[in-house]
Amino acid sequence: MMLAAKPTVSICKATGRRSVASCPRSVRPTVGRCQRFVVRAEDATTSTPSFDSEKVLKDLQEKWDAVENKGAVAAYTAGAVVALWLSSTVVNAINAVPLLPKLMELIGLGYSAWFTYRYLLFKSSREELLKDIGELSKKISGSE
Repeated sequence: MMLAAKPTVSICKATGRRSVASCPRSVRPTVGRCQRFVVRAEDATTSTPSFDSEKVLKDLQEKWDAVENKGAVAAYTAGAVVALWLSSTVVNAINAVPLLPKLMELIGLGYSAWFTYRYLLFKSSREELLKDIGELSKKISGSE
């Protein structure tokens, strides 16, 4: 049975500020409008389910054995890893250029605002978005 440290959290009603102490303290009477309470961790064995690694490995082995074209799956996986690495490299390079990250954030914010206005605000546009997503998923799955 492992228990974590019991931090003490203080919240001041007047300012709304919180302070956390790493070691437990005794609860003192309230002074002014600030109150103090103690947050305690629960027992980790009762709150989290156990992880069965053998079952997960067995399920993965069954799925891998069910795959007919293993070479294509391996090629797609390798391509996905390379694309992820390449995109990470590009993002880091863009992040190193002064002012460009802020410009990208501004572009992203503008696109998010446009998408929200275009597809999320009104019921008819939400229905249109759901229809478009359904059509796209049918095209991807090959059922159309």
